[in-house]
Amino acid sequence: MIWSMYEEAAPPGPLAGVARCVWRSASEGPKRIVPDGCLDLVAGDGGVFIAGPDTTAWSSATHPGAVLTGVRFTPGRAAAVLGVAADELRDRRVPLGELWGREGELLAERLLAGELSPAAAVASRLKEVPPADPAVAALIARLDAGVPRVSQAVAALGQPGRGSAEAAAAGRGGDPEELAGALAAALGQRGAGPAEITAALAPPEATTASVPDLAAARIEDPAGPSAISERRLRKRFVQAVGYGPATYLRVSRFQRAVALASCVGGLAALAAAAGYSDQAHLSRDCRALTGLTPRAYFRPSTVDHTVRDRLRSA
Repeated sequence: MIWSMYEEAAPPGPLAGVARCVWRSASEGPKRIVPDGCLDLVAGDGGVFIAGPDTTAWSSATHPGAVLTGVRFTPGRAAAVLGVAADELRDRRVPLGELWGREGELLAERLLAGELSPAAAVASRLKEVPPADPAVAALIARLDAGVPRVSQAVAALGQPGRGSAEAAAAGRGGDPEELAGALAAALGQRGAGPAEITAALAPPEATTASVPDLAAARIEDPAGPSAISERRLRKRFVQAVGYGPATYLRVSRFQRAVALASCVGGLAALAAAAGYSDQAHLSRDCRALTGLTPRAYFRPSTVDHTVRDRLRSA
């Protein structure tokens, strides 16, 4: 079995709302990294780079004994910090110097020398970072809540006051109690209690390539009227997240399956609990996002590894 280590912690105060976590990782062999809707700033093993939002799995390999550290950005927030539209970084690993010029090169040198942490490097740029785009943030929350189609998530944006469980129930065609009952049935094999059901309903928490004309790919100012067209919202979503709402929904749903895999027995039950239409739906997405069949990816002997892979420890 390949040895690996992964540790993560809550981001320091200045990064609240911008970063999901800070992390540290080491492995003696290649690791399969699967999409999670996030971008990371990664430092270590002789390089500092931005890991863009992935649409499929990639293999990360480091030299023996190398330790990587990083900041994982909250979905939708990396573009504003980096100053580049997230879709320009999709499926790419971009050296920090290429992204930020001379400033990036100097920061990379300090990061590799241990004089600066990735969190401090990100914090140094926060003064000029605009607040989150409220429309994009709301759509991300609706998609994470478990609606089966983007159109339903967009429609739910016009219905203030609905919680994530309510949005998920509306998307699946039932009220929150019916949805909880369905999930309880899926978890029944292990006698799941109300607390576990509630937790299950909550939102889940590639080779380096050059990126030409990054300076010309600045994100748009999200300021504007609260009511925007669906086409305009999609454009802003792609710039902030890295790909469209439909792809993000696919990734988010798969992450829900990964989070539930250790407590749900059987692929059919897992598909139902995660919000897939059926087991075949889960199988298609698993193959597309991981390159493996569900039976291979979710097999008991690799559950712990898939959880670490989900965290994109690079």
